[in-house]
Amino acid sequence: MAGTVSVNSSELREKGRKDPVIAPSLLSANPLRMEENLAALGKFVSWIHVDVMDGHFVPNMTYGPLLVQGLRRAFPSSVLDVHLMVENPEKFVEYFLPAAPSYLVFHVEATPHAHRLLQQIRKSGCGAGISLNPGTPVEMVYPLLPLVDLVLVMSVNPGFGGQSFIPETLEKVEALYRRRTLKNLDFLLQIDGGVSVERAAELVRRGCDVLVAGSAVFSDPLPERSAQALYEAALEGLSHA
Repeated sequence: MAGTVSVNSSELREKGRKDPVIAPSLLSANPLRMEENLAALGKFVSWIHVDVMDGHFVPNMTYGPLLVQGLRRAFPSSVLDVHLMVENPEKFVEYFLPAAPSYLVFHVEATPHAHRLLQQIRKSGCGAGISLNPGTPVEMVYPLLPLVDLVLVMSVNPGFGGQSFIPETLEKVEALYRRRTLKNLDFLLQIDGGVSVERAAELVRRGCDVLVAGSAVFSDPLPERSAQALYEAALEGLSHA
């Protein structure tokens, strides 16, 4: 995994890395006050993470394409990052693409036709993403990296919010960061699960560009305040990358 390529850290440092992004996750928002919760994010509503669960791939059920359509109308300039935690994502993609998500992300474990599905998503003009669970070897996504716009590393087992961070997943982040740099690829590296202010700097230092945060943001009655704290902590990691 992280040790498969041996190079100095100075060789891996990417020039011109952009500021980290905080992606608030709707999974932790109040479902009866969702628009109000999102509006309270202030400038951090610029990126919204939407978890779609089918009750099969993960033991929970959540949102559908109508919600994504509503979010696009309510927040037309926001990045809508739709994470499909579903079996047979081929059957879902055609329903979500008309909702105009910015990124449509599916799990490498969920389909034997990941390459074809990434091509389909990209052809539509939507950003294509691939995700992998904590127990999935990072090498599974290597053949797909030239086709992706975003890679999502799950740092908890998907299905529910509020779980504890699995530290071993940082090895995958580092491995993907290495490969992106050495192969001169251009995808965003995102992490989801157990993200906190205390951990944000390390995540960015290891290579993450986008930090998905649910309970760490929406458990605060002033979610913009929590998102700002995460962002400032993440910037510290960038300064030491």
